[in-house]
Amino acid sequence: MNIQKNISLKKYNTFGIDVNAKRFIAIDSLYALKELLQKEKELFLISGGSNMLLTQDIEKLVVHLNLKGISIDQENENNVYLTVNAGENWHDFVLWCIDQNFGGIENLSLIPGNVGTCPIQNIGAYGVEVKDVITKVEALEIESGKLVSFSNEDCYFGYRDSIFKRHAKGKYILTSVSFKLTKGKHQLNTSYGAIEKELASNEITKPSIKDVSDAVIAIRQSKLPDPKEIGNSGSFFKNPVISKVHFNDLQKKFPTIPSYPVSENEIKVPAGWLIEQSGFKGKRFGEYGVHEKQALVLVNYGNASGEDIYKLAQKIQQTIKENFDINLEIEVNVI
Repeated sequence: MNIQKNISLKKYNTFGIDVNAKRFIAIDSLYALKELLQKEKELFLISGGSNMLLTQDIEKLVVHLNLKGISIDQENENNVYLTVNAGENWHDFVLWCIDQNFGGIENLSLIPGNVGTCPIQNIGAYGVEVKDVITKVEALEIESGKLVSFSNEDCYFGYRDSIFKRHAKGKYILTSVSFKLTKGKHQLNTSYGAIEKELASNEITKPSIKDVSDAVIAIRQSKLPDPKEIGNSGSFFKNPVISKVHFNDLQKKFPTIPSYPVSENEIKVPAGWLIEQSGFKGKRFGEYGVHEKQALVLVNYGNASGEDIYKLAQKIQQTIKENFDINLEIEVNVI
């Protein structure tokens, strides 16, 4: 078992934060993971490193989870059932599905990270959440080393939320995720955001799942920085959900405030709009700042510390509270 010492985690997190792992090991099989759990219980897991802001060196054993593999469990005329190991890159998996004409996750194209973290966050974009297609999550219980299966209902999915972010946090290592996708008669979702506009600009009137994916990729690339070029973790804040009464009050002061209905009494407001209205969009503070094209994204221009970026996030939260009386919640795990 090859445990390395004093390894920089800069290349293992998409923010590119240079913190140190006192001990580090890469795991590429379920057998090796079970073997490790017999000896070690205090672990710090890194998969794609896309949803974390590291603010300090890591004392626990850092485990880079690199379990690979996609299997088709069963299929019929209309649907296919897949199991995907946790270390598969999410976007590569989406593209593979599109090549196979498997539909349901095309709106989730270009989301950073690996498959194993998608249920934790219940990733979502352009009107689709991954909970809509997940059938099962398998995980190793750290304490016992036993493989446990969670049904969709067991995961208690919510908006950017799941059981794995709450009372199951730190108790399990997610090893694979199972999906139910469509093979034909795909239910396309093109009404959210700028997808319809992008399709129209390309004169596409009867889009395929690949057309929708290409549109999402074009939109995201036009607004979001590539983590390989500028350190970031995608959307840093959740879009807040507020009461209709609160929204109506805000609309009187800010007539152009955008919104999306959530329920009869709740409205979702884009966090990026709130941040932009508060003057943060494109602001740079030395080595870190807010991206010039998308105010939801905090960026590391090179050598910022995690603490620098976290302090900026707190300043943004405080300003949004003062300006709109809205509590802006951080989507990224701050460690």
